[in-house]
Amino acid sequence: MELKSIALEIPEGGNIIVGQSHFIKTVEDIYEAIVNTVPQMKFGVAFSEASGPCLVRADGNDAALRDCAVRNAVNIAAGHTFVVVMTEGYPINVLGRIKDVPEVCGIFCATANPCEVIVAQSEQGRGILGVIDGSSPAGVETEEDAKKRHGFLRMIGYKR
Repeated sequence: MELKSIALEIPEGGNIIVGQSHFIKTVEDIYEAIVNTVPQMKFGVAFSEASGPCLVRADGNDAALRDCAVRNAVNIAAGHTFVVVMTEGYPINVLGRIKDVPEVCGIFCATANPCEVIVAQSEQGRGILGVIDGSSPAGVETEEDAKKRHGFLRMIGYKR
């Protein structure tokens, strides 16, 4: 077995969600979950089949983001994996709805940070072991850091 690190492509100002699912209708159901939750969000979604023709299935409402999702799915090359690339919205806006899609088994990451997917390659194929999302911690939050966090969350409207 061989381990590989696959750097994800995230467009400037964009975010990415990588997850695992189990059925061909994943692409359509994730598309519907996003447009029914945040209609103005621009996105592309790609899903790698794990049986039959083993194609990367794709959809979205923005051609460049759809193509980016496809490139990421092709580079990851792990069956039953989906990739959503988005702008004009954030994962927090749609993550709950995506998790509610019946085919979705789990989420590996939802981020705007530089991100790497760690895959294992065997004779059968590839599988995702995990992700490296952003940088390692530089320390522990101080009281001043906590005040800044509290203020920021209230400034952007996520807390009162």
